Amino acid sequence: MSPAPPTGAGATPPHTGNAPQPETGFSRIIAGGADSVGAAPGSSDALYRYRFRQIDPSSDRFTFQDRDLSFYFRPAPDALYFQLENRQDRPVWIEWDRSTFIDPFDRQEKIGTAGSAWETRLSVQAPTQVGGLQRYSNYMFPMAYLLDPAGSGQQLRRAIFPEDASAPQYVDREFAVNLVFRIEDRLQPYRFRFKVASVIPR
Repeated sequence: MSPAPPTGAGATPPHTGNAPQPETGFSRIIAGGADSVGAAPGSSDALYRYRFRQIDPSSDRFTFQDRDLSFYFRPAPDALYFQLENRQDRPVWIEWDRSTFIDPFDRQEKIGTAGSAWETRLSVQAPTQVGGLQRYSNYMFPMAYLLDPAGSGQQLRRAIFPEDASAPQYVDREFAVNLVFRIEDRLQPYRFRFKVASVIPR
C-alpha cells in the first residue's frame, strides 16, 4: 500500500534562522511546516542530507496499516510528517493528550502539530476527529521545541535534527511517536520508531 504523500494541514512554508540549542550549539528555527512531504527531506541550503528508516514496525516505505487505520510517514529534519486514513465507515479520534513524542535524546514530550502555539503549549489538547473513510494530514514534533514568537503569531520551533556541521553526530539516533486513538469505545495505542540511517554531505 502506498498512499499519496500528505498535503499541508494549514501550514506555512518554512523559514529558517538560528537559535541556541544546548546539545548542538545552534539549530534552525522553523516557522510552520512544509506544504508537502513529497520532496527529499531537508532544507535547500542544508550542509547535510538525512536518510531515515522506519524500524518499528519495520517498513521500507514508511507505511503501516491494520483493519482500522492506514499510516504513511515522511521523517524530515524539521518534523515527522504523516498522513492517516480511516479505513472504516465510522469516526476515530486522535487523543493528543495521551500521545507522546520521544526525541533523539530519549526525552518524552507532548506532541506538537500544525495547530500548536506557544501560548497554548501547556493547555489540554483537544482530540482530532477523523471521519469514516477520510484522510487526515499533519506534522508532529516535540512540544517542548516550541519557541516564543514574540507576538508575531507564527509557530516558531527548533528543528528536530541540525543540518549544519554537527549533523554527522546524529547518525544512528532514534526517535519515536506513541499515538493513542479512540476507536469506538476503546483506546488503541500505535507506536512508531524511526532511525537516522545516514547523514551525507550535500
